[in-house]
Amino acid sequence: MIEVDKLLNVAKEAALEAGEIHLAYFGKDKEVSFKANEFDLVTNVDKMSEEKILSVIKAHFPDHGFLGEESGSHDTNSSDYIWVIDPVDGTTNYAHNFPHFAVSIGLIYKNEIYLGVVYDAVKNEMFWATKGSGAFLNSDPIKVSSVSTLKRSLLSTGFPYERGEVLERNLGYFRSFVLESQAIRRPGAASLDLCYVASGRIDGFWELNLSPWDVTAGACIIREAGGKVTNCGSDNFDVYIKSIVASNGLIHQKMLDIIENCKGTNI
Repeated sequence: MIEVDKLLNVAKEAALEAGEIHLAYFGKDKEVSFKANEFDLVTNVDKMSEEKILSVIKAHFPDHGFLGEESGSHDTNSSDYIWVIDPVDGTTNYAHNFPHFAVSIGLIYKNEIYLGVVYDAVKNEMFWATKGSGAFLNSDPIKVSSVSTLKRSLLSTGFPYERGEVLERNLGYFRSFVLESQAIRRPGAASLDLCYVASGRIDGFWELNLSPWDVTAGACIIREAGGKVTNCGSDNFDVYIKSIVASNGLIHQKMLDIIENCKGTNI
């Protein structure tokens, strides 16, 4: 096992360098193209940021595996270490110069989430954690909220780019949670939603159709902050299953119950 401080320091360095790219192009014209449909966009900054992150990590750990949103998987079957990277989480926000987006870098070691770094360069907020060592915002420890009822809870969610069945399903969940919670927010960057749960700014979060790079780092940070993360309809969490429920732990079962009562949790 590589020393955890070295792994963490390299992840932080990569996040900071990608964040500098974010800031350099923020508020300026960007090259925008689209992926599978007319809503799922990508910018030149996504690609440059991922290239920078990969170069920093590979300089220290050339034999590690990588799973990146833009470049796909590299050597994931030949290493115990898999870095899971979202170079710009909240690309739609970024493309519209809406100041809510982040770098997300997670590490899976021997099939367990081991490390997470999420960096919001605009706010100069770096959330980070390693397994068994607590969670932090910059240099300060963080923990989840103590809100124990859904009626007093501030929740967040996100909606998929696809305009089909998954969107309709989450609209049903959204309606039920609106009626049961204090309020819901939809900020548009899942990694930051997870970190906001970890720091007590939000009490619970759910979303469908996410990918490993959206959730790996944030899941580590929530767990280390004392919260709970599962897939929908489950007591466990697998980053490769496209659903997530995250909370302070106190409202978790109620959130799962509401989703179950809406039917259709076979995701």
